[in-house]
Amino acid sequence: MHTHLSENRQEIEWVKQLFPERDLAKLEQHGVRVGLGTDVGAGTSFSQLQSLNEAYKVMQLQGNKLDPFKSLYLATLGGANALYLDDKIGNFASGKDADFVVLDYKATPLIDYRMQQAKSLAEKLFALCMLGDDRAIKQTFAAGQSVHCRD
Repeated sequence: MHTHLSENRQEIEWVKQLFPERDLAKLEQHGVRVGLGTDVGAGTSFSQLQSLNEAYKVMQLQGNKLDPFKSLYLATLGGANALYLDDKIGNFASGKDADFVVLDYKATPLIDYRMQQAKSLAEKLFALCMLGDDRAIKQTFAAGQSVHCRD
């Protein structure tokens, strides 16, 4: 199992030399399971929202875009799928463990202001990915039980 892919330019170039026909999009086309996570090994935060923020910026610097819905997938069901846990976690399908967070659109004045300007779900999700951090987590559930409530 390879859990850390494309963490720095040298690694990306090395992998391109070894496997010039592979990149992320082609990996997914061939059924390779891909997710996005954080362990602070190559980042600065345990926040998935912050990881999505950083992933978006890196993609922009490379001339690519990271769709907000793709971001959400990679951080939820995509991550569960990559770890072969998608039969237990990753979405709200019946029979799965209820592990999830409740996000607060009004967590900070800036997020609240940006949400008022958003015209679509994609814009709201993008704003959360760009502006959200641990303050946006209102409540956390594990196995259907509330294990953290900010208020």
